[in-house]
Amino acid sequence: MWTFVGSAILSIVLVSQAIGSQACSPDQPPPGSTPNPSPSPLPPIGVFTTRDGVRFQVETVLTGLEIPWSLAFAPDGRLFVTERPGRVRIVNLSTFTSEVALTLSVFAQGEAGLLGITLDPGFAQNNFVYIYYSAPSGGGAVNRIERYREVGGRLGERAVLLDNIPASTIHDGGRLKFGPDGLLYATAGDAANTDFAQDVASLAGKVLRITSTGTSALGNRFSSPVFSFGHRNPQGIDWNPVTGDLWEAEHGPNGDDEINVIQSGSNYGWPVIQGSQTGAGMTTPIVFYSSTIAPSGIAFYRGQRIPQFANNLFVAALRGTHLTRATTDARRIVTQERLLDGTYGRLRDVVSGPDGYLYFLTNNRDGRGSPMSGDDKILRIVPAS
Repeated sequence: MWTFVGSAILSIVLVSQAIGSQACSPDQPPPGSTPNPSPSPLPPIGVFTTRDGVRFQVETVLTGLEIPWSLAFAPDGRLFVTERPGRVRIVNLSTFTSEVALTLSVFAQGEAGLLGITLDPGFAQNNFVYIYYSAPSGGGAVNRIERYREVGGRLGERAVLLDNIPASTIHDGGRLKFGPDGLLYATAGDAANTDFAQDVASLAGKVLRITSTGTSALGNRFSSPVFSFGHRNPQGIDWNPVTGDLWEAEHGPNGDDEINVIQSGSNYGWPVIQGSQTGAGMTTPIVFYSSTIAPSGIAFYRGQRIPQFANNLFVAALRGTHLTRATTDARRIVTQERLLDGTYGRLRDVVSGPDGYLYFLTNNRDGRGSPMSGDDKILRIVPAS
């Protein structure tokens, strides 16, 4: 059974040819628990060029992170980042340093741990921060959504908003974001139990939507936190700035990774259908990939520093070790290309920063990657100088 308590709000990859100049990763200190204290980002190395001629560079913002998972910006420009072993850091982009704002006891086995983070749309007034994490419970674990208040760079005043989301060492989902409707959305994997995805009484294998009080949002089809169902391991969500549609990326089984446009109450088929298969009352993806790329965080670019990227969809690929850039038209993907293919290893999250840069995370220290010098890192795409 699931329970929700307290008060709060919520919150591809695409494959194709990549065109870019060759570059090696920056020369940085060995990985450790202390991020790079440099007062400025490390200098970019190399210039990359997209298929349509956009020239960009990659700056290293912070190094030495331990399995970072999610990024979220505050209105004042500070950057919040989670580390899966149980830490929330706040990054000062003026000094390129970070401080630990919260340390949690989490169930950090396999894919579980401290995962998503998002800030309240009214953060400038209420300082509310929301996290999604795997909590130890009865010899196992549950996934949980909690709210905190940030004061002086520390998180306190804990409130549990949604509890007892099934958890496992794999398929925990974990992304948190606020929608344009002011409601909090969360992705929940099937917790390694395929039966959960089609069971609308379970919170696993779903996209969830709750209100600022932690209750089910009005309009949810099942009068519960369930917004959509039939998902395997959804890990990326964002809203198309042009159409307002919710886009989602999720991992398939040995391929058939998906990009979906999510509609309230719809069934996305897992485990009954996958890839190009169809089923009565089930929605097929707008794009699927027969070769596994493991799409994680996704973001539409909302900045102005790189005008050619306006409203493009970017997807961080784990096994694919690249950042996908796609152009879209309504609910279609028109073009797609791989950027930074193999340059930085596994990529976990990507966000469009308020400064107009595109920020992303490496995920090479999770036991599935090959750590490079300085891993794990926060990086950002900037126009080529």
